[in-house]
Amino acid sequence: MNASPDTPLQPPSGCPVAHHGSEPARLYGPQAATDPGGIYERLRKEHGSVAPVLLEGDVPAWLVLGYRDNRRVLDNPRQFSRDARIWRDWAEGRIEETSPLIPMLGWRPDCVSQDGEPHRRLRAAVTDGLQAAAARGVRRHATHFANKQIDAFADAGRADLVQDYAEYLPMLVLSRILGLPEAEGRDLVESCARVLKGGEDALAHDARIKEILGRLAERKRTEPGGDFTTALLAHPAGLDEDEVVSHLRLVLIAAHTTTSNLLARVLQLILTDTTRLTGLIGGQLTISAVVEEVMWNSPPLAVLPGRFAAADLELGGHRIQEGDLLVLGLAAGNADPEIRPDTGVSVQGNQAHLAFSSGPHECPGQSIGQSVIEIAVDVLLHRLPGLALAVPPEELGSTASTWESRLDSLPVEFPV
Repeated sequence: MNASPDTPLQPPSGCPVAHHGSEPARLYGPQAATDPGGIYERLRKEHGSVAPVLLEGDVPAWLVLGYRDNRRVLDNPRQFSRDARIWRDWAEGRIEETSPLIPMLGWRPDCVSQDGEPHRRLRAAVTDGLQAAAARGVRRHATHFANKQIDAFADAGRADLVQDYAEYLPMLVLSRILGLPEAEGRDLVESCARVLKGGEDALAHDARIKEILGRLAERKRTEPGGDFTTALLAHPAGLDEDEVVSHLRLVLIAAHTTTSNLLARVLQLILTDTTRLTGLIGGQLTISAVVEEVMWNSPPLAVLPGRFAAADLELGGHRIQEGDLLVLGLAAGNADPEIRPDTGVSVQGNQAHLAFSSGPHECPGQSIGQSVIEIAVDVLLHRLPGLALAVPPEELGSTASTWESRLDSLPVEFPV
């Protein structure tokens, strides 16, 4: 039941779920892995647009479910800071250094951990570097690697478009953008996935990513090139070594995981709906329209980490205390019945989804990700005419973590 603003719901310090009677929902574990959408809808019915939840390790947080409340949090950094140093549970020692939440929620010297002028300084370096990279041929890189991935299975007549295509293509493009050797990029696919998945090895994989990127930054200091790493090192913002590596990590993890997930979902939608497939092949439908639909219905990040209340305030009928952790339900917000009473109605042309976040921290590389996806789909459909799903659509399954829901596989067949 929704609490009214007059109802005192102030839990003890560090525990936003303490006074809600029933066992709070966990955004991890077996149920969360198989039915995250069911959890969101149950929480919406029980608590309204904001709900108490537990993250991995039973760490308390508020999950923002409502579209308007998500916008309020994302657009108001003075009330909802990105700076994890004000996270009360962390400051008071209740979060272990070994927590698998640290790679996703902990403070780092990058632009997503800062607000105000420090954020503007660092984000300018990232934005300028990404714009320069985009101007140097992202679509050309995507075309090259799309063809290279398809070459590996084109003669077999069968493939898994998740494992053989969507999981690797974005990372290969990113490797070229960052200045990483292709082999190192391929090796980092698993580490990025493990960081998002959480669990006991998340920290080890995060450390591996930073080690590889640290070596890359060191190499580019003496061997500069036309890549994003060199652009960060040379930017007038004057990033120090830790800031450079942190931003390489940020771009690598965020861009790869979201783009690979989005690409897999776009391919799933095309191959499970013959009208969309024929529309694309015949030119009546654009790939960008399909991408837009997926961003509404299956955003690549279902839950966005995290914001921290800068003061005591009210949100969605709940009393939020200073230092409380909030996580943003992007998938739940996109499906909010207050703004989408009928999710079957077309969203074509409507770009107001939450998939790329909002406000000062809105994703700066979204155009690059969309370019990679458009090229990936276009090349695939032209290279493999007759491409079709090899299993009934209902056999396709997904596995979710706290932050995302990923398609397990996408088996296809095609004439050779």
